Amino acid sequence: MTWSLLDERGQRKYLVRSERAAFVREAEEIGGAVGTFCLTLAFTGARISEVLALSAERIDEVGGVLILETLKRRARGVYRMVPVPPLIFERLEVVHGFHAAQKDAALSTNRLWPWSRPTAWKHVKDVMAAGGISGSAAKPKGLRHAFGVGAVQNRIALSLIQKWLGHARIDTTAHYTTPVGDEERALAKLVWDDLLPATNPSRLSSSHAPKNQRLNRKPRSAA
Repeated sequence: MTWSLLDERGQRKYLVRSERAAFVREAEEIGGAVGTFCLTLAFTGARISEVLALSAERIDEVGGVLILETLKRRARGVYRMVPVPPLIFERLEVVHGFHAAQKDAALSTNRLWPWSRPTAWKHVKDVMAAGGISGSAAKPKGLRHAFGVGAVQNRIALSLIQKWLGHARIDTTAHYTTPVGDEERALAKLVWDDLLPATNPSRLSSSHAPKNQRLNRKPRSAA
């Protein structure tokens, strides 16, 4: 079966823009290690295991990127650089003190979040629930898929999205081109406008009234 962004019940597996914004707001509200983990997940589109593997030595604030190991490939030691906003570096410093850790050979290699994968998964689910996000998209992969969909809808080149997501094949990245975005909705609206009646009362005519109302209308009295 061809991989799809819809599950077996036809429900989307990615967060839409408003849900992503709600998730980020809740992560900021919760703060602490849970907050930084969720923010990093949302802004990198990384797999949950890849964010869990992040250490201080792989935070490149000068370059404006996080260096993530691509963990789904057979060969280990494959890394990619993912740009993140200054907000991420600010939160990582406040909560994890990565500047000091980078100066210590031992501390620099320690994972920022020493959690198990199930624990991390639960934290993400809790933040989503707090943000009112439910359904098939309400899981860590929903954030990864949302990152890909959002990048495509903002016209980022597929080759760059492939690099950021750590896909081995461009075909995998191309799946993110299928959802309906703002531009496609705008085009569809041109079709709707041809079919929908005018909403301006001054432009409404008797032809816009339901058929039964037109048929039952009483004739005007003679003057």
